[in-house]
Amino acid sequence: MYKPALRLDIEDKINLTDYEWKCIAEKGEIIKLKKNELLQVQGSKCSHSLFILKGAFKTYILSEKGKEVIIFFSFENEWICDHESFYYQKLNTYNVKAIEESEIVIFNEVNKMLLLELVPKLVEFHIIMIEKVNFALQQRLLDVLTKTSKQRYLEFIERYQHKMKVISSRNLSSYLGVSHEFLSKIKKESTQ
Repeated sequence: MYKPALRLDIEDKINLTDYEWKCIAEKGEIIKLKKNELLQVQGSKCSHSLFILKGAFKTYILSEKGKEVIIFFSFENEWICDHESFYYQKLNTYNVKAIEESEIVIFNEVNKMLLLELVPKLVEFHIIMIEKVNFALQQRLLDVLTKTSKQRYLEFIERYQHKMKVISSRNLSSYLGVSHEFLSKIKKESTQ
């Protein structure tokens, strides 16, 4: 059941009354996705915000040559939303795909806007989440610009050790911005 995980995540940032939680719980819809199922397609319009109950996702773009460039991985108890598309009615910048069987709570655009009216303190929650996303993007950029591929790899496996079985070498090499062969070399050096 999604209620405990979602409520804990929200209440980690703001306090909720039982009535406010009831409003939120009623507006979320649970959806199950299969491995490799697309949740969002680059160039379409985003109409939802989602919370991951179980599973893992990759957020990526397709280069002009059709190659996947992975920007982020997202796991349990994290949120996914293309904010620019959601709030400014622009087309999605990213593709989002399940990399393992997953379960999410999804809030469509209408319900999310209604919740902001019914539970005004969700605006504060939303601001906190936007700041968190901004920090993550800044950190990702700094890591790419200032750290070696090996440093990024070691930090990644330390942070996501519990998910390394679901992240393919191809996906990890794309995220790190290195070839599959170079990733193999990094892995080999790291185990010596």
